[in-house]
Amino acid sequence: MRKWQELSAGIAVALLRSETVEGSPSGSASDTGVMRIRAVHIDELPLLQDIERAAGRCFADIGMPEIADDEPLPLTDLAHYQRADLAWVAVDEVDRPVAYLIAEHVDGNLHIEQVSVHPDSARRGIGRSLLDHVGHRAGADGIPALTLTTFADVPWNAPYYARCGFQFLDDSALGPGLQDIRRREAAHGLERWPRVCMRRRL
Repeated sequence: MRKWQELSAGIAVALLRSETVEGSPSGSASDTGVMRIRAVHIDELPLLQDIERAAGRCFADIGMPEIADDEPLPLTDLAHYQRADLAWVAVDEVDRPVAYLIAEHVDGNLHIEQVSVHPDSARRGIGRSLLDHVGHRAGADGIPALTLTTFADVPWNAPYYARCGFQFLDDSALGPGLQDIRRREAAHGLERWPRVCMRRRL
C-alpha cells in the first residue's frame, strides 16, 4: 500500500488558478466551454495515474517532496471509483483525459477524494469545471454538500477551494466519516503540514 494512499483532495491539484467555467448538470457528459467532462472508462485508469504523477510534481517546489514523489492510487482503487460511477475526467479535443476527479459518499455528502489536472492543461478552469459538474450532479441527486480535506497553506489547495465556494469546517462540525478521514491522514503523517476540512453547500 502506498504510504500516502489515504490522502484526500488537494494532494495533486496542479496550479488551478483560473476562471470559472460552469459545467452542465445533466447528461453523461458535459461541454465546459474548455473541455468535455464525462465518466472515466476502465481502460483509462493508467492515464489517471500519469496525470496524478505530473500534477504532484509542483509540491517539490514548496518543500513537500514526500507528496511530489508519492505514487498515485493503485489501479484497483481507481477501478473501485470507476465501478461506483464516482470518477470523472475532463478530456481534450481527441477525447484524451487531461484531468480527473474521484469522490465517495461520506456523512451524507459527496466527498472529493482526489482532483488532479495535468500541468499542460492548467489555468484553463478545468479543475473548477470538474467541481461544478460534480456539484450539479450531486445536487440533482439531493446531496446537500461537497466536502474535502486539503492543505491549508498550499496556494492551489485551501485558498483555491475557497475561491470555488468551499468554506472551512470547524472540527466540532465534522461527522464521523470526516473524523475518520482526518484520523487516517494523521496516521499517515499528513499532519506534518496544516490541513483543513472544507464544505461547499449545493
